[in-house]
Amino acid sequence: MRVSVLNQKQVIYAGNVKEAVLPGEDGEFSVLDFHQPFLYRLRSGFIFLKGIHKENEEAADSKEVKTENRIRIKDGVARMLGNELVICIT
Repeated sequence: MRVSVLNQKQVIYAGNVKEAVLPGEDGEFSVLDFHQPFLYRLRSGFIFLKGIHKENEEAADSKEVKTENRIRIKDGVARMLGNELVICIT
């Protein structure tokens, strides 16, 4: 899924991920590819963006590498529509 994390001044993250874990008002929740559409308020905590990519895209025997980005937030709003997750944070 395509993920964008924005604040008032800049784009913090833009890219494709396999899973996003968000700190929701009612607790953490995971978002996977083609999740049902939603608009949800986020609380203070961390956003975890998990992905898998190949070390060398051109090599046939390239190994897959798991990646994880962690972004600290004070609060925010997340919107899922189609296969795109947009997160506005402070």
